[in-house]
Amino acid sequence: MSKKTFVMNFLRKLFFLTLGPFVAAFALEVFLVPNNIIDGGIVGISIILSYLTKINLGLLIFLINIPFFFLAFNKIGKKFVIQTFYAIGMLSLAVNFFTIHHLPATHDLLLSTVFGGIILGTGVGLVLKNDGSLDGTEIMSLVLSKKFGFSVGEWIMTFNIFIYGASGLVFGWNKAMYAVLTYFIAYRVIDIVLEGLNSAKSIRVISDKSYEIGQELLEKLNLGVTYLKGVGAYSGAEKTIIFCVVSRLEMAKMKEIIKNIDPNAFISVVDVHEAYGGRTKGSIDKI
Repeated sequence: MSKKTFVMNFLRKLFFLTLGPFVAAFALEVFLVPNNIIDGGIVGISIILSYLTKINLGLLIFLINIPFFFLAFNKIGKKFVIQTFYAIGMLSLAVNFFTIHHLPATHDLLLSTVFGGIILGTGVGLVLKNDGSLDGTEIMSLVLSKKFGFSVGEWIMTFNIFIYGASGLVFGWNKAMYAVLTYFIAYRVIDIVLEGLNSAKSIRVISDKSYEIGQELLEKLNLGVTYLKGVGAYSGAEKTIIFCVVSRLEMAKMKEIIKNIDPNAFISVVDVHEAYGGRTKGSIDKI
């Protein structure tokens, strides 16, 4: 990697590790905190403690996360810890910035939940996509999953059950239920930020007319097609399998092409969150 490329990558990552926390803080201070709707994890604990003790929210977020920095340093690595430390520091500063300006957008609980969840998920997703984190419970869950089993998601959900339970006791159960809804909206948006909206489909087609189908897909949809060799377990006959990746917009046309050529063709469709490389029209690979 050239020095220029390294510097550009560093600056790009630094930009998003700064932008993400400010987006998340905007969601917290403009939509969620003014309506006593918490986020999960350390931020949720900090919101509850700040409400009860009147201690600065940004300061609590930073202080409560400190033990997890040391845990991550030993278990995950220096680079991740430094980037997480920076992101959480930016989140603390951003929360204080928006607190000072006190700009609640609405006191409608449903609107606050939906828009707060969308914006919060966007901010957290930007940080995660650039190898950082805004929540120490994710680090703890990663360590516990390796030591005691269960998945990271199961540990995070366990922590959040107690956190949302505490929210119900402090703010009321209606607010706690809105907080759970915010959590699910935010995490769906995180998936979109990490994986992109342009999810594709991986297609496998088994047919006695595989080469004819493959040629039509090449010519009419400009798809990159690969032929795989297989053997039927029951018949023992050799089969030619078509493999290709298509966008969601191309799915209907692709199925129409296949069914027009061979109505009995077997089609398997699998979600693909990322696909790299260009499409080729001039040749068909054979494996």
